[in-house]
Amino acid sequence: MYKGKFITIEGSEGAGKSTNIEYIQNYLQQQGIDFIATREPGGTPVAEKIRDLLLDKSNTSLCDDAELLLMFAARAQHLNELILPALEAGKWVISDRFTDASYAYQGGGRGLSWKKIEQLEHWVQGSLRPDATILLDIPVELGMERVRQRGETDRFEEQKMSFFNRIRDAYLKLAEENPQRFYIIDTQPAIEEVYQQLEQVLSKLVANV
Repeated sequence: MYKGKFITIEGSEGAGKSTNIEYIQNYLQQQGIDFIATREPGGTPVAEKIRDLLLDKSNTSLCDDAELLLMFAARAQHLNELILPALEAGKWVISDRFTDASYAYQGGGRGLSWKKIEQLEHWVQGSLRPDATILLDIPVELGMERVRQRGETDRFEEQKMSFFNRIRDAYLKLAEENPQRFYIIDTQPAIEEVYQQLEQVLSKLVANV
């Protein structure tokens, strides 16, 4: 339906999204692919303000349903202002998280109904789904150890270990249910090995242009 490709990068805390997204951007630049890189929640001025609300540790009273609705409010703005125009213009869109994160964090982590999330997904996105999703996977304890080494944490990173175990389980369930779209990258090994895994996936996506 769109001229560009929509690639999403998923993974829980400490999976190495920032480093690996930088590698993905460099690879696409070398291949001459016209793309934009963005993130969720965020990506536009309005959505970035919603992001600030969601990550602020002082917002302890934010209920789970409000959290989910704010995620999709930011997503609606993101899609209409940035993602859809870019895809229609023939650009690739590389997004640090998208709706799979809502299934993982609000569905898996918070325990909200996946049916609720599915209804919001259809309302906000219509038929749009990512062309490919790269899931950066890491055992929870190792990922959270990396987070602690970084220092300052946000509202989500303050959660208990069981919260992140449910998130990882949800991501792996999504990957199992959508094997045609998901590519799982093991981010435990040395970074050079992770990059090799990524290159295999990216070369396949670029070859299908």
